[in-house]
Amino acid sequence: MTLPSLAALLMVFRRCFTAPTYRTFTGLVAGLIAQTRRRTVCGMLLGAGLQRCWHHARAHRSFSTARWCTDQVGLALADMIVARLLAPEALITVAVDDTLFKRSGKKVFGAAWHHDGAAKGPKPIEFGNCWVIAGLVVQLPFSSRPVCPPVLARLWQPRHTGKLAHAREMAELIAARYPDRMVHVVGDAAYVGEHLRGLGDTLTWTSRLKVTSVLHALAPPRTGKKGRPRTRGERLGTPADLAATATWRTTRVRRYGRTDTVQTAEIVCLWYGSFHTRTVRVVLVRDDKPRTSNGDDRGYGLPLVTTDLTSSAEELVARYAARWSTEQAFADARQVLGVGEARNRLPQAVRRTVPFGLICYSLVALWYTLHGHAPADTAEHRARARWYTTKTEPSYDDMAIKLRRVQIAERFRPRAPYQATPEETHAVLAAWAAAGT
Repeated sequence: MTLPSLAALLMVFRRCFTAPTYRTFTGLVAGLIAQTRRRTVCGMLLGAGLQRCWHHARAHRSFSTARWCTDQVGLALADMIVARLLAPEALITVAVDDTLFKRSGKKVFGAAWHHDGAAKGPKPIEFGNCWVIAGLVVQLPFSSRPVCPPVLARLWQPRHTGKLAHAREMAELIAARYPDRMVHVVGDAAYVGEHLRGLGDTLTWTSRLKVTSVLHALAPPRTGKKGRPRTRGERLGTPADLAATATWRTTRVRRYGRTDTVQTAEIVCLWYGSFHTRTVRVVLVRDDKPRTSNGDDRGYGLPLVTTDLTSSAEELVARYAARWSTEQAFADARQVLGVGEARNRLPQAVRRTVPFGLICYSLVALWYTLHGHAPADTAEHRARARWYTTKTEPSYDDMAIKLRRVQIAERFRPRAPYQATPEETHAVLAAWAAAGT
C-alpha cells in the first residue's frame, strides 16, 4: 500500500509508464523502501505485501520487457527536485561519479572485473557492474552538509564508451532540460579530458586537475603575418610550476560542513590537451600545512580546473567539496536501501534495476524533506540511543525508518471508525520495531 504523501510524489512519473506498468512501478517502489531484508525483485513484492496478489513474473517483466525509459523517469525526478528543493533562480549543480555494485555469475550482463576503491585486501578489484551516476547537489533545510540525490545512471562496460562520455551525455540531458538556467558539473580527476571539448554555453565543468597536466598561456593576438596563427601561448607548466610563481591570498571557504581558512591562487590559461582552445581557470587551494596522502609537501594543495570564468574561487572550492556527497549517497543506497541486491541477469533488466533503486533512494530523501521531517526526530533518536550525544540532524537511515513506519501505519489504519483490536496494535508495534532494524 502506498501512503498518500508518497503517492503524490509518484504521480509525477505517471506519464513515463503505461497504466499497468505504472501500477507495478509504484508497488515496487513502496516494496523496496519497506523491505528491511533481501531487496531482490521478489523481496520488493514481499515488502509491499503483494506476494499473494501479483505473480512474481509481473515484477520481473517490469524490468526486463516493459516499455519505459530510465532517463525519462530520472529527468522527471530532477524536475521535482529542482522545483521543490531549489530556489527559482538558483544555479543547478550536478555531481558525476562512478561506483561498483558487486555481482556474481558468468551470465550477468555487463559484469566484469573493476577497480574498487572500497575493496579490502592487497588487490582492490571486484566483479560486478560499474555505473556512472549523475546527481543534483542540494542543501536540505535540516542538514549542515549538501546531499546529492541521484537522478541518472549509465552502465559502463570495459572496452566500450568511456565513463567521461557517459557523464557528459547525462550532464547535457540535464542542461537541455533547463535551457534558461546555468548547470555546473563537478567531478574528480577521472572526469576531465578531451571528451569535454565543445560544451554548451549553459554548461560549465569543474574538476580536479591532474598533477601531470601541462598548461599554457592564452593565445597571443594575431600578428598579421602569413601563416597559421598561434592557438596557445607560452608553456606555463604543471600545477607545481604554477604554484611556484602564483600570488596567494588567504580566504575562508565553506566545505564538508565546516568553514576553513585556506590559501588560494587563480590563473586564467589554456589546458590544450583537454579543452583545446577554450579558456579555463586553474584554482590552487592549500591549507596552512598542505600534505599529500604520503605526507610529502607539494607546495600546493588541491589544483582545480574549471570552465566557469565568473564564479569566485570560494564558490568553486565549495562546489568541488560538495562532490563528496555522492560517496555518501552510494554508501547509503547500498547499506540502507540495498540497491544492487537484485539478481537480474538480462541486459534490459540489468540496465534498469540499479537506476530504479537509486530513484527510490532519492524519493526517500525528497519525501522526508517535504512531508516527514520533524525537529523532534533527532531528540527521539538520542533518547533511544543515548550514546549518540553529538547527533544534531537526521541521517538517511532515520529518513528511511520514518517512511517505513508511516507506510506501516497506513497499512494498518482502519477503514471504518472503530477501535483497533489488541492484535492489530501488537502487529503495528512489531512491524515498527522491525522497520528500525
